[in-house]
Amino acid sequence: MVLNCNPFTDKNHNNTLHAGSCYVRRRQCPAVKTVRAVVVTKAVIMALTRLERAQAWILSACMGVLFALFRLLSPRRSRGFTKLLPVTNPLLMMSAMQLAQRIRRREVSSVEVVQAYIARIQDVNPLLNAMVQDRFAAALLEAAQVDKLIKEETGGEDVLEDRLPLLGVPLTVKEAFALQGMPNTAGVVSRRGVLSVGDAPPVALLKRAGAIPLGVTNSSELCMWSESHNHLYGICNNPYDLERTPGGSSGGEGSILGGGASVIGIGSDIGGSIRMPCFFNGVFGHKTTPGVISNDCQYPPASGRHEDYLSTGPMCRYAEDLLPMLRIMAGPNAHKLSLSIEVDLRNLRFFSIPHDGGSPLVSAVDEQLLQAQRRVVERLKADLGVKVQDVRLSGLKYGFQIWDTYMGLPDKEGKRPTPFQVLMGEPGRPVWPVWELAKWIMGRSPHTMAAIGLALVEITSSSKPSPFILKQKEKLQKEIEELLGTDGVLLYPTHPHLAPKHHHPLFTPFNFAYTGERVWKPMSNYNINGDKSMKQILI
Repeated sequence: MVLNCNPFTDKNHNNTLHAGSCYVRRRQCPAVKTVRAVVVTKAVIMALTRLERAQAWILSACMGVLFALFRLLSPRRSRGFTKLLPVTNPLLMMSAMQLAQRIRRREVSSVEVVQAYIARIQDVNPLLNAMVQDRFAAALLEAAQVDKLIKEETGGEDVLEDRLPLLGVPLTVKEAFALQGMPNTAGVVSRRGVLSVGDAPPVALLKRAGAIPLGVTNSSELCMWSESHNHLYGICNNPYDLERTPGGSSGGEGSILGGGASVIGIGSDIGGSIRMPCFFNGVFGHKTTPGVISNDCQYPPASGRHEDYLSTGPMCRYAEDLLPMLRIMAGPNAHKLSLSIEVDLRNLRFFSIPHDGGSPLVSAVDEQLLQAQRRVVERLKADLGVKVQDVRLSGLKYGFQIWDTYMGLPDKEGKRPTPFQVLMGEPGRPVWPVWELAKWIMGRSPHTMAAIGLALVEITSSSKPSPFILKQKEKLQKEIEELLGTDGVLLYPTHPHLAPKHHHPLFTPFNFAYTGERVWKPMSNYNINGDKSMKQILI
């Protein structure tokens, strides 16, 4: 298992960040220094070949020029910083499991809980732009039905817990998933007006467990970028600093969870789309083993070899909700995960990898994150008495190339993935990326620069995979499987930087490789903040 660690989280979700965060120590945050973002540390440069050093220098110079043009042409934003209102309602400070228990015991009504979350969403969403369509009226009716059901139940609390473990608990859903009556566009302007006629399987399972959806949340265009921005709903903001991104593509979920306006949610991940938003927003998430949770009824649908790497998974504000959510969402496949087996953490083997070894395409890991991972290692040693072995895997620096290669491979029947330009134009004709770029320069394109850029890269890429990269992937996969076995835990950064400012990922486009390169292993993103949160990671 791979753990991606987030050292900065506010347990009360009042958006007052701890020392070392990107707001308190803004001058030291490398995301602000985007021009230098692709320059790796001196120690890592020493390990690069001359060709790799040249690649790093050229990439840095090109991105520096593009960033300068971006700063020159982009509109000036106000330097004022608006903070979210602090969370004051105690109901918003409980996990989903705690809320479900209190609702079953009639210590609080489902209507009260749903109303509390609706009020919070109405307070913060005008700043976050995380929820793009609500169903508040329907949710309140469903909550009233829950309260009536509990009042009339004669079997007792245990019967309700076994049959409806999330009864009365609010839920938010990434807009890319089908939720009956809600839009399902993935941020594509041409799909405006497309409504879901049913529920995606994991949504249906959570509803069947008693959860009450409040609405759907923002994502990147076609769910293929590390910032949740599209021209249908606009840009989503980070609850800790509105000038920064909440990540993507499940950034709306990360933002609304981090802002204390949701307690559990659903995301999807093929290259970091659950893990990066969790990292940037101080919440928890899990990229499940592909094939355990159904990927059906989400847009865009998987094609080519994508089904082998795409994972639907839980996102939540409290770590204790991960396992029960995973058990529910897995449905008939839950038995594959052995979720009920007790594990003695002292019998596990722990490994730590601080960085990818120095890819010329990817930024160096920020020193704050390196220090945070070292603190995790020390706590593991102190609390459990275990050894944590430092490991270096040379193949990690080819992470982006591996991800990019396997995303373009055909499926078992020889069908290649649906071209990105086709998805951008649906339900009409495919778009012409060069023409869209010209329209974007004139401010006339309905597509984001990220989507246009991805389409341009796709049409200019070779359709023949590199034998060297295929070999590196097989070698790296073998090394990881032999290293971890069935009882290994690996600590590895989620991202080289803290949450970047809006649009800055355009100038460090390969930094997602820290989550993209490990497409063959289930991974969780955990937050680290003091003793209590540390124990939550390990339980």
